[in-house]
Amino acid sequence: MSAAQTLPTISVIRDDAEAIATAHRLAAEFRPGAAARDRDRCLPYAEIDRFSQSGLWAITVPKDYGGAGVSAATLAEVTAIISAADGSIGQIPQNHFFVLEALRLTGTAEQKTFWFGRVLGGERIGNALSEAGGKTVHDYKTTIRPTRDGKFLLNGRKFYSTGALFAHWIAVLAKDEQDRVVFAFLRQDTTGVTLIDDWSGFGQRTTGSGTTVFENAVVEAFAVIPFYESFESPTSMGPFGQIIHAAIDIGIGRGALAETISFVRTKSRPWIDSGQEKASDDPYTIAAIGDLSLRQNAADALLARAGRAVDRAALAPNEETVAEASIAVAEARAWGTEAALAAANKLHELAGARSTLAEHGLDRYWRNVRVHSLHDPVRWKYAAIGNYYLNGIKPPRHGAI
Repeated sequence: MSAAQTLPTISVIRDDAEAIATAHRLAAEFRPGAAARDRDRCLPYAEIDRFSQSGLWAITVPKDYGGAGVSAATLAEVTAIISAADGSIGQIPQNHFFVLEALRLTGTAEQKTFWFGRVLGGERIGNALSEAGGKTVHDYKTTIRPTRDGKFLLNGRKFYSTGALFAHWIAVLAKDEQDRVVFAFLRQDTTGVTLIDDWSGFGQRTTGSGTTVFENAVVEAFAVIPFYESFESPTSMGPFGQIIHAAIDIGIGRGALAETISFVRTKSRPWIDSGQEKASDDPYTIAAIGDLSLRQNAADALLARAGRAVDRAALAPNEETVAEASIAVAEARAWGTEAALAAANKLHELAGARSTLAEHGLDRYWRNVRVHSLHDPVRWKYAAIGNYYLNGIKPPRHGAI
């Protein structure tokens, strides 16, 4: 199926409340097929069409350009709601929103008008950011070079290209002649672009996060934005990108806990020594569910708090507000990862041996959160948090804090 087919009528979401309500409605649609999609590695083309047609992929388009301009807190909650139903679907638009934020911060008025309008019309942006094999995740080898006719040629190989298979546009991070990192936009079907469906991770199996190759792909001058400017001065770029990642893990944790409670209530048997008629009356199970619920509620609260901090940084970006937002998001990322892993792991312990049967597909929660949480190491977030509170040292400005 081609992402570049004729687009149907697209809904336009007008405010934060409508975005949340729409996310709940879609989550109810996506949840029943999540286990089968994961088991068979069936890429969710139809679901992604439904997702973007709902208008949710355009909710961060600023009001001045016709969008809802929802808060970062709302975007995070929408992401968590969808991720609780299907972690892979929740992750697919992450870099779409990241690119829209980069466009908001560093694009020209003409570029914003063009791409915000395209997104409002239902078009999706996939990513080609990360590369395999470099010394660090920011060691980019992909290059963009000017041609004599005022255009550019793009060459490189990207991995973890989440969303590219489902996209109309691909946003590529590349280094220009001055070794600065820019975003280059090009259509998915541009000559010289090859998409390879080779993602083999044991979790987040249906994100389509494979390889994208660029061989002398032509990029229009209009389609290049100076992404490096996002970090030259304090902006909300870093914490904005990170809060979506936090929301994915926290959402998966919600889903795992909900599945645990449902399974214990309806399918699990009480342990023989408990003296109880129902597994849900086992005092040790009750206590464990209490612990997991407390962890999840704390993660949800940290996510909402982080969203408010990102919104403050976006409204009044400076050294202090951006550092506060980065730390608040790091706290949500660190605790949310731990809470989700605990919920996904305890699911089988509390639900019992029957919960491991392939027909239920419940192992996907642990696999999904384990794989996604490796995006960047939690141990560094604890260090950044401690350094901030203990020594007053602000975190570095980049997309991985």
